[in-house]
Amino acid sequence: MKTLAKWSVNDYHQMIAVGILRDRRVELLAGEIVEMSPETPIHYTTAKQGARYLEELLAGKAEVRFNGPITLSDSEPEPDIAIVRLPESAYRDRHPAPNDIFWLIEVAKTSLKKDLEFKATIYASAEIAEYWVLDLFAKQITVFRAPDNGNYTSKQVLKEGAIASFAFPDVPISATRLLG
Repeated sequence: MKTLAKWSVNDYHQMIAVGILRDRRVELLAGEIVEMSPETPIHYTTAKQGARYLEELLAGKAEVRFNGPITLSDSEPEPDIAIVRLPESAYRDRHPAPNDIFWLIEVAKTSLKKDLEFKATIYASAEIAEYWVLDLFAKQITVFRAPDNGNYTSKQVLKEGAIASFAFPDVPISATRLLG
C-alpha cells in the first residue's frame, strides 16, 4: 500500500513562491495537489455572469470573488465564486479564510462528481455555512447547508425560483439567472 505525502498550505505557498507550480492549473485539496478541470466556454461564461449578477445584488454588502483562492486548514481551493465579507482590502495580503466566507459556488460541467462529493466534504469540514453547485448538465442548483462533522446536513435541489442565502435572507437570487 502506498502512502502519499500530504502537503500543508504553507508547503503549497512555498511551491508557488519558488515557481514549482508555474503554468500548472492546480489547487490544494485535503493536502493533495490536484489538477483543476479544464474550463469549457459555458463553464467560464456561467461563472462570470453569475459573479456579475451577485455583485449587483450584493453591492455594499459583500465582496464577490471570481475564480480566486480561499485558504482552509489543509486546502486552498479556487471556487468559481466566493461571497466574502467586506472590505475587499482585507484580502491584499491573504486569501479569504472560513470566517470571512458567507458562501461558495462551484459551476460544474466536467467536475460535477468532485464538486458534489469531495469539495462538499472539504467545505463542510471547514464549516463553510453554505455551498452551491450549479450543474450545467441538469440545469439545476444543489444547495448544501448546515455543516456538521464534515458533512452538510441539508441539501436542496432547485431548477427555478429564488434562493435566499443564509447570510442575506432578504436578497432573493434567481436560480434561472445563476444557471445562465
